[in-house]
Amino acid sequence: MAAVREEWLQLTHEAPIDASLPICDPHHHLWDRPGHRYFLEEFLRDAQSGHNVVSTVFVECSAMYRKGGAEEMRPVGETEFAQGMAAQSASGQYGETAVAAGIVGFADLTLGSAVARVIESHLAASPNRFRGIRHQCTWDASPAVMTRMPSPPPGLMLDHRFRAGFACLQKYGLSYEAWQYYPQLPELAALARAFPETAIILNHTGGLLALGPYAGKRDEVFRAWSRNMADVAACPNVFVKLGGLGMLRCGFEWHTRPAPPTSAELAEATAPYFRFCIERFGANRCMFESNFPVDKISSGYCVLWNSFKRVIHDYSPTERAAVLHDTAARVYLLTPTDAG
Repeated sequence: MAAVREEWLQLTHEAPIDASLPICDPHHHLWDRPGHRYFLEEFLRDAQSGHNVVSTVFVECSAMYRKGGAEEMRPVGETEFAQGMAAQSASGQYGETAVAAGIVGFADLTLGSAVARVIESHLAASPNRFRGIRHQCTWDASPAVMTRMPSPPPGLMLDHRFRAGFACLQKYGLSYEAWQYYPQLPELAALARAFPETAIILNHTGGLLALGPYAGKRDEVFRAWSRNMADVAACPNVFVKLGGLGMLRCGFEWHTRPAPPTSAELAEATAPYFRFCIERFGANRCMFESNFPVDKISSGYCVLWNSFKRVIHDYSPTERAAVLHDTAARVYLLTPTDAG
């Protein structure tokens, strides 16, 4: 991840568009990494920059794992951490935004049925907010794509051990957070068809790529991506997060500009992807996401949500409400009481 440059971000400033519209931000992280602390107060400086962000969902990012104990149980520390951030937010001293009203953690699904013990520990750590599991499957043959280190193996979603662990999610009423690259979407579609009763939430617009062998092939990639996304959209248990295009691997290179892009520029570049998803999945299965602070390398929070609102400016009020708030709130089972 490239460095976030706060002074650079200030070079493009906008007032919020339709500031009163409720937003649920269903995908952000909190962490303390070398040279970059992003806790509740740092996130709220972004989230409370003008838009009406009423609730958020914290998604795992390998933060604050337990130092000791069984290896498979260490990720529970991240849920304990997120639950603490959520409780801090719910104290009422930090504004009206219910941060981490939903929490998504990591459990190694290749443990098979033995993953139930890990899931139960996550639920014990956050009985009122824990909503799902993300086991990242991002794999590509090219090292230029910057896959997760250590990289997950290819074909993970087809692996029988992974699927045995995945089968546990329905028992606990949990969703699966899908993060893979777009060439792997056929594997995700197969997984969704095998487990039609489990809600699957597809991260980051399906995992677009523009590095290594994908560089300079945006039209070709769009055609392949759209075919794969249409296949996934045919699975009614799959929902999609619209966002994540500010990451370096998406290749828009906004971070290299003298000043950050405006919301109009962002909307022009991202609209083909977001509108395709809304057309195929329907607004009631789509939700915009910030993916902060990862996407913060490319734009500020207020500008980013302005761009989302520009993309959907000609949609119906019901559709706009769905992709900005209602779909995420429904899928993550968020209610006003989740702020407490």
